[in-house]
Amino acid sequence: MADPSTYRPAAGSIPTDPGVYRFRDQHGRVIYVGKAKSLRSRLSSYFQDISALHPRTATMVRTGASVEWTVVANEVEALQLEYSWIKEFAPRFNVKYRDDKSYPYLAVTMGEDIPRAQVMRGAKRKGTRYFGPYTHAWAIRETLDLLLRVFPVRTCSKGVFKRAEQSGRPCLLGYIDKCSAPCVGRVTPEEHRELAEELCDFLAGNTGRFVRRLEREMKAAAADLDFELAARLRDDVAALTKALEKSAVVLPDGTDADVFALADDELEVAIQVFHVRGGRIRGQRGWVAEKEAEDLPVIVEHLLQQVYGGEDVPKEVLVPVLPPQEDDVAAWLSERRGSRVDLRVPRRGDKRVLMETVERNATQSLARHKVARAGDLTARSQALEDLQEAFGLAEAPLRIEGYDIAHVQGSDVVGSMVVFEDGIPRKAEYRRFIVRGDVDGRTDDTASMHEVLTRRFSRHLKEQGRTGVEPDTGEARRFAYPPNLVVVDGGAPQVAAAQQVLDELGVDDVALVGLAKRLEEVWLPGEDHPVILPRNSEALYLLQRLRDEAHRFANTFHRQRRSRSMTRSALDGVPGLGEARRKALLAKFGSVKRVRAASVEELAGTHGIGPALAERIAAELATKESSPAVNLTTGEVIDEGDDSD
Repeated sequence: MADPSTYRPAAGSIPTDPGVYRFRDQHGRVIYVGKAKSLRSRLSSYFQDISALHPRTATMVRTGASVEWTVVANEVEALQLEYSWIKEFAPRFNVKYRDDKSYPYLAVTMGEDIPRAQVMRGAKRKGTRYFGPYTHAWAIRETLDLLLRVFPVRTCSKGVFKRAEQSGRPCLLGYIDKCSAPCVGRVTPEEHRELAEELCDFLAGNTGRFVRRLEREMKAAAADLDFELAARLRDDVAALTKALEKSAVVLPDGTDADVFALADDELEVAIQVFHVRGGRIRGQRGWVAEKEAEDLPVIVEHLLQQVYGGEDVPKEVLVPVLPPQEDDVAAWLSERRGSRVDLRVPRRGDKRVLMETVERNATQSLARHKVARAGDLTARSQALEDLQEAFGLAEAPLRIEGYDIAHVQGSDVVGSMVVFEDGIPRKAEYRRFIVRGDVDGRTDDTASMHEVLTRRFSRHLKEQGRTGVEPDTGEARRFAYPPNLVVVDGGAPQVAAAQQVLDELGVDDVALVGLAKRLEEVWLPGEDHPVILPRNSEALYLLQRLRDEAHRFANTFHRQRRSRSMTRSALDGVPGLGEARRKALLAKFGSVKRVRAASVEELAGTHGIGPALAERIAAELATKESSPAVNLTTGEVIDEGDDSD
């Protein structure tokens, strides 16, 4: 690690203005982003007495090789720039006060001609109304299944909708009256859109009028002696009532609010948030994060910054304590929402009662986490220190890369590279390799490992010579950063092949080991006997997790490639007909059978296909008419489609 005094800026060169700063390591990678009301005061504190810093902060300062800063006009701009840089660079020393899960929403695609209700995750799309988030997707489906009795909107995919439209037959939901079947014309697009709008109104909290309307219709049907209709309406009322019971009113004023609560100890902080929409709890989530030497107000500031960096901001945000610069944070939230956001601590009334409920959830969550993962924070550090000692490394291996090869009898050979930083998977930096083969005329595991590592470290050396980051944006190039330790799946042969690559490329600052499955022994280059780590060792546990993750990642990629290569169609092998043109043909005609029945002129009318290629396709299909598509593994004939597709 670097000596912080080697890159400490002179105090007089640091401005006293507010701004955002970045620490970079020796490879130019951004490892920490922070903001300060006074850059001089904040940056000087990192270099005064390293031993007095929080252990995580001290490790960051020693890992860094340079520090740079950008002056801004005020704290609001600093919040915006800090959020942008954290999102762009994902610095490993910034504590993540947000869970990495993608929570599901109940979405209604009002931007489509025929709106669809479905479960959605990820980035929000224009023209779609979202309700949630929910903790589990099954909770959305359960609620939606109840509501479809009253609001039978479309829930099917585009493919299912198109097939029903072509065949004139609705899907199962259409037959059981849980879809109004606009695909076959039972309702007009306008009538279906009105149903979708009513569903959105109900989900938004405007529920009373729908229940009252159904009750009036039920009584009218009973008065007319239409008891079958009255019974169906009675069941509809029961379905709406049950759906409402799942989200009881907690705020009578019908407001939209997010309620946060925290429970912390010396090492970790548990975070809980209840999402209240229209006065009802629409979703809840919680997670546990590592904690630096920061008090709760600073944690709340970072929490709000990270949570609302990519999500909609409600009208009210209720927190247990206010952040240090509450006015600046409120202004930033208001800017993201587009209207005023009320950021405050509830003192009394229904909102204080709800806050106490969220606080109890946070306290219980932290207690469960400590029981389930006792000693986990120290275990990762201990594992890295044990690896350093066992393999005689100069420093603890903060970045470890694991490699594995997957194939079936030499076919569809692929390789995987997984990355662990500070003992935690860094999935954004995982890489997959398609092994080309022909390494010294061999195609076994050692030759494949040789090829994968050669490609990885050749790219590293190439990108390292270009400073490891893009000069304009500062973004990391894909293979710019070397690992401290490489772990290959296998024993002495695989380790020898990997060491040969490092020797050929002149890479001498990367440690290498192999983990053999049979006895879980660790092999080092050039050693006749393996290193045996204790069975209860945290170091062995970390290596096993890395090896298993590399194995899983390689097998997943191999199955994807194998499934694509197993199917042979009559359109395959036609000279000049690539994948894009095959897709265009199938999109236009619907099936291979219809392509075969089409005339040359009809084929030539497809985008990207000229008369000569159309004649070639027709001739090839005519010769292949007696040879249907088959699955290469089972030999089973594959249905190429019929006139109803």
